Amino acid sequence: MANIIALAWWGTLLIVLGVVLFIIIIVSLFAKTYNNLVNGREKVKNGWSQIDVQLRRRFDLIPNLVETVKGYAAHEKETLENVTMWRSRVSSAATPEESMEANKGLSGALGRLLVTMEKYPDLKANQNFLKLQNELTEIENKISFARQFYNDTVQKYNVLVKRFPSNIIASMFKFKEEKFFEVDNSVRENVPQVKF
Repeated sequence: MANIIALAWWGTLLIVLGVVLFIIIIVSLFAKTYNNLVNGREKVKNGWSQIDVQLRRRFDLIPNLVETVKGYAAHEKETLENVTMWRSRVSSAATPEESMEANKGLSGALGRLLVTMEKYPDLKANQNFLKLQNELTEIENKISFARQFYNDTVQKYNVLVKRFPSNIIASMFKFKEEKFFEVDNSVRENVPQVKF
């Protein structure tokens, strides 16, 4: 009888230990998945802040560029107003999504401005304009690299939000997919042509 009681006791102990071990594994996987989601979301925020720094630099450069161009190309009023309008929209954007949309428009307007400036040889020879144009080119390159990093980070995060079983935890804690920062089609279509 003592052997049966000891055997039942050991059997119960093994079942309890098995259940406790199972619970520990589930909680550990849950915590790891949750932490991965938080880490991914924070990397996306960091990626956006890197873009935002470069967008702010471009934003601050635009008034100088517009003023320089005004002196040489007064009849290009519509192009200059378009740049100014999009710059205003960038400054009033409240969310990253609104900022992305406004910056797409600003990129297109700046591209059209640079294409327009090809018509003015005196402006192209102006040292101040050349300096501003070089700074703008440098900033646009940095924005491009930051956008690539951001989009890679968003892609990894979005996969984590969608993939099983992390999608269950993501929906429980309201982790949402992030939006990619894409280039507007008008920017692709209006690539400036450089002629020597």
